[in-house]
Amino acid sequence: MANIPLIETVHLKKYFSTPAGPLHAVDDVNLKIYQGTTLGVVGESGCGKSTLGRVILRLIEATDGQVLFNGENVLEQSKHRIKELKKEMQIIFQDPYSSLDPRLSVSELIAEPLLVTKSIRGKEAINKRVSELMDTVGLAERLAVAYPHELDGGRRQRIGVARALAVNPKFIVCDEPVSALDVSIQAQILNLLMDLQKDMGLTYMFITHDLSVVKHISHEIAVMYLGQNVELASSDELFRNPLHPYTKALLASIPLPKLNKRMSQQEVIHGELTSPINPKPGCRFAARCPERTEACTKENIPLKEIAPGHFVSCVKYM
Repeated sequence: MANIPLIETVHLKKYFSTPAGPLHAVDDVNLKIYQGTTLGVVGESGCGKSTLGRVILRLIEATDGQVLFNGENVLEQSKHRIKELKKEMQIIFQDPYSSLDPRLSVSELIAEPLLVTKSIRGKEAINKRVSELMDTVGLAERLAVAYPHELDGGRRQRIGVARALAVNPKFIVCDEPVSALDVSIQAQILNLLMDLQKDMGLTYMFITHDLSVVKHISHEIAVMYLGQNVELASSDELFRNPLHPYTKALLASIPLPKLNKRMSQQEVIHGELTSPINPKPGCRFAARCPERTEACTKENIPLKEIAPGHFVSCVKYM
């Protein structure tokens, strides 16, 4: 593995203005993603996962911090340079229907990024590239003239994957790309993404709330809670030895079917969510944490490396 990460965030923040004060959607997040690997980002809905992905791609402007792509700060670049960098950094959206223009055919949808970026010129060359992309993502040639409403969710998402691949990126943010799909189709799309990574050396940030999915595809996993990264470790290590109480609660919530027995009882996280608007110092999970102490609410708790490659933000490990 290379020593220099392809993507690195340094104290990255994104606050949204509200009448009650700034909403801390992404708050002091530090991550590193290395070439050819997948970083899974997990957490409940509203924890800031998707906002983090969009800020990294500069689809949303950051409030503070840095986003480094091959050591180059994306947030300081000119509009012209950003256009060039966005060829290197792409996104696959969650909903494969609403993210596609219903007025365009499959071939037109896949050709669109090529036309916008002017990566390839000439109708014949563009058609050839579209045909190659359709073959790469497993779309039959006969579907070139079909429209999104004529296709199932799996095929629509394959269009989304083809669009992301069109400009030969190095890094792709996968924003819950299988959450809207049937389980059998999910497996097909996940296997496609893993095959593409192996063949093309792609780097992914895979955003999801499904822990089973993230274990299957990720090399490392970051656990987010209300805008903050509370635990970071390799996939195997996180599932084998979760340390943060929130991570433990997430893993305990996975249903475990048992033959000839009732479904094992799931643990429920009790308590109310802390408001992300002007949050007070301390652990934001403290109000719901069964292991909380007085020290949890005194000051912000930084991520600390308690084992090689395993970071956690908890007073128990300070």
